[in-house]
Amino acid sequence: MLYAMAEEAPVSVAFRGVTKRFGELEVLRGIDLDVRPGEVLALLGPSGGGKSTLLRLINGLEVRDGGSLRVLDTDVPLGPPAATPGDPFWTALRRRIGFVFQAFHLYPHKTALDNVALAPIRVEGEEPEAARTRARALLERVGLASKADAWPRQLSGGQQQRVAIARALAMEPEILLFDEPTSALDPEMSAEVIDVMRDLAAQHERTLIVVTHEFGFAREGADRAAFLEHGRILEVGPASEVLERPQHERTRAFFERVL
Repeated sequence: MLYAMAEEAPVSVAFRGVTKRFGELEVLRGIDLDVRPGEVLALLGPSGGGKSTLLRLINGLEVRDGGSLRVLDTDVPLGPPAATPGDPFWTALRRRIGFVFQAFHLYPHKTALDNVALAPIRVEGEEPEAARTRARALLERVGLASKADAWPRQLSGGQQQRVAIARALAMEPEILLFDEPTSALDPEMSAEVIDVMRDLAAQHERTLIVVTHEFGFAREGADRAAFLEHGRILEVGPASEVLERPQHERTRAFFERVL
């Protein structure tokens, strides 16, 4: 049974009948989903179910084929085929959205501090000294104050991902998207990143949408969870209920297998 939200409730993201194809492959099949301001939503399910595509639609890395999408009180148009640098619509909206990828995408020729400070300086025109002061505070928040002057090659995978999270936070986003941020990390490094995500989730300062196979984080850190398979949302509700008392037969079978 799908979790229904009241129409009058404020939302950060609203999908209505959203579809997406890659050639003959139908990746999303009529997605209806609301995400509240300050909510932590975990997107769960088997690989290939459409979770990452759903996430990428929110900041224009992919463009839907049908349905409507509203992000931060802004109606997202049905084109162009992909958001490109310099597109005025996405330039404005992306300033309000942070994205943490599977790969860290740090600039190898810049220190951790400069990686975090770069966007506020270049995009927002912030004074370099003020941006670096704020970057130091963000690195401290993710437990890396002592690594401010380190180069990415001197950092572990978990440390690099934490720098990437600090970099996303530097633009003070209203929505923060995570696309399987621990998938490239070993269990110990994953735990470092999950700790930071739990801290962010507990603050409820912004909307968090997390594609993850870290079911412990989903159970403890998320407000709600949505289970996707074959481009459809089979179940959505309070995270603990979806994980521990799933209603859909396929959801039950999946968690019985993987947990």
